[in-house]
Amino acid sequence: MWRAIVETALLFLTPFLAYTLFHAAQKRWPFVADLWHKRIVVALTIAGLVTAIAGMVALSFTMREQGAYVPAHVENGKLVPGYFE
Repeated sequence: MWRAIVETALLFLTPFLAYTLFHAAQKRWPFVADLWHKRIVVALTIAGLVTAIAGMVALSFTMREQGAYVPAHVENGKLVPGYFE
């Protein structure tokens, strides 16, 4: 569960990181209030939401193909590792 939350949060923060790295590459200090106008923050938030939603949809399609997970268990005294059916 935590993995899904962290992955989604990182996908949401990707546009903000890209914007910060863009200004850092231009040798500007990226944490100046003048660079973070309301319009920029709204655009980055929308881009982050779109990226996070696209990532969640892509993750749901990849998880669906794996089927049900059978956890590790003991059969006839031997440990059988977990697998997907």
